[in-house]
Amino acid sequence: MNGYSLFRRSRLRLALWYAGVMGVILSVSGLGMYRAMVQTNWAAMEREIESIAGTLHDSVEPLLPASEEPTAVLQQIFPDLCLSGQPCKATPTLIQRHTIGISDRTTYYIRLFNHQGKLLAFSPNQPLSLPPTLNRSSWQTFRTANGIRYHQFTTILHSANTHHLANEANSSWGYLQIGRTLEHFDAEIRRIQWIMAIGLPIALSLVATSSWWLSGLAMQPIYQSYQQQQQFTANAAHELRSPLASLLATVEAILRIPQSNQQDMQIMLHSVERQGRRLSHLIADLLLLTSLEQNSGAKPFQPCCLNDLVSDLTEEFLELATAADINLKSQIPTCEVYTLGNESQLYRLVSNLIANAIQYTPRGGYVTVSLVKSDYTAVITVKDTGIGIGLADQERIFERFYRVDGDRSRKTGGTGLGLAIAVAIAQKHQAILKVESQVGKGSIFTLEMKVLSSSILTN
Repeated sequence: MNGYSLFRRSRLRLALWYAGVMGVILSVSGLGMYRAMVQTNWAAMEREIESIAGTLHDSVEPLLPASEEPTAVLQQIFPDLCLSGQPCKATPTLIQRHTIGISDRTTYYIRLFNHQGKLLAFSPNQPLSLPPTLNRSSWQTFRTANGIRYHQFTTILHSANTHHLANEANSSWGYLQIGRTLEHFDAEIRRIQWIMAIGLPIALSLVATSSWWLSGLAMQPIYQSYQQQQQFTANAAHELRSPLASLLATVEAILRIPQSNQQDMQIMLHSVERQGRRLSHLIADLLLLTSLEQNSGAKPFQPCCLNDLVSDLTEEFLELATAADINLKSQIPTCEVYTLGNESQLYRLVSNLIANAIQYTPRGGYVTVSLVKSDYTAVITVKDTGIGIGLADQERIFERFYRVDGDRSRKTGGTGLGLAIAVAIAQKHQAILKVESQVGKGSIFTLEMKVLSSSILTN
């Protein structure tokens, strides 16, 4: 329970860190996109204003005389503009509108000033709160009393006869000022802000949900490893406790036996030796598993002849098979088959498979060890006519200390680590170890590994 609580807290912390980091990234990215969109739209709007101002400037400037009453000239050039100090009538025709060059009269307005900054003419739709004096800044942004923002651009106008008067103090004819309302721009910005205000919390909630789910996926193998470690510790303690308890009981019994009773003492000493060997084998197997998993003390792989491996092991186990009244035979191809690996570990792997096959095959049965080579792989098969393995047990036989028949394994001296060691060695050699079995009909263990090409062997 404490372990589960620990992993739950770790999962929560991992989810919070992930959600926090992703939230910061999303927030910064959203703010950056928002700023980029605002600046892009603002720059596009200013370019549009400058383009319109340039068009009007180039169209109007040649028509402006150097010295003449400006009112009459402005009425001819801009018939739809209102003259300062005179009644304003806004009845522009299509031709007049084209002359000014602005089609959207509700968005843009024009103001004309003389070189002294006095207002001469203006569009009927200009903001009412604009002052009659000139602000000579190129760009101005202001807000009217009703809350509408405007952005305007001011450029200098020269008459046709004043371009050569560069040395005169007042060579300009006047100023052209073009402005536009920012209602559409502000509405678009508000729409983006609403999208971000609604979308960002939704995105953050999705990030939080996915963070919790992903942290669960990330913690799952760690939790499974923790459970396996706990199970392994419990199994190892159980396996060590039985021979240790038997060993201590035998030692206590020896201490109570009179020195004259040598026969009983010898029997008990043999029992102590047997339990000690069992403990020694168990510890050796545990150390081997640890070294395989940690890859400690690993020697570089060398070419190994699988023909010799199968032949030697069949010969080695022949006496054991004969004593158990089991027919052990091997099938080896004539051509030599080599693989790259650790020879002693491969011997241990195949010997565990053969030992298990002999152990779980009844008297009069058969155990066949065969080696088959294809183009790129070599397959070692250990087939027996033993008791077989149930389908549910086949998924667990490679676990540490798992026994299909626990009582029989303990009587025969098994530690429950043989197949776990075999699959660890197979994984280290990038080989595949599989089992096929039927209860009462026997089992087939198959080891598939890569073969070494003849070109590598000759080099």
